[in-house]
Amino acid sequence: MTSTDVAQVIRDHLTETGVEFDEVSEGVFSLSLPGERKLQTACRLDVGTHALGVHAFVCRRPDEQHERVYRWLLERNLRMYGVAFALDAVGDIYLDGRLPLSAVTPDELDRLLGSVLTYADESFNTILELGFESSIRKEWEWRTSRGEPTANLEAFRGWLAPDDDPGTQSRSPAQ
Repeated sequence: MTSTDVAQVIRDHLTETGVEFDEVSEGVFSLSLPGERKLQTACRLDVGTHALGVHAFVCRRPDEQHERVYRWLLERNLRMYGVAFALDAVGDIYLDGRLPLSAVTPDELDRLLGSVLTYADESFNTILELGFESSIRKEWEWRTSRGEPTANLEAFRGWLAPDDDPGTQSRSPAQ
């Protein structure tokens, strides 16, 4: 299969599945995958001479506990399909993968993009808990002291406000 054929498979698949995309240059697609925990995952597909590359931004560089975050990501990599967690030069977290052009079909593309969405979404809160605990605690305290809404912090309530959750004892993040 040629890179031109693969680019057409991608165009057709994204259009058929209703995923909005921009083809920023020939064979380079920019799209956003909607999630639940991570509301949007920015993703780029690059059709090369021999392989399709997939690159998705997951989270900026953690503020704290870098070693713990990166170890958790590496351990996750052992159980993942098609993509793996990676870091850029400043420590931001991505999902990255390669697929031979000969393997690009609508079903395989769907499986690959599903992997990106699943891994970004399922990992997001744990990455935040491990790498941004202090910031999340400060934000929670500031909002609750002022009576501000805390809806987007509810996923962390169990370790932020254990007294409000009768079934939860005080615990550290990502336990």
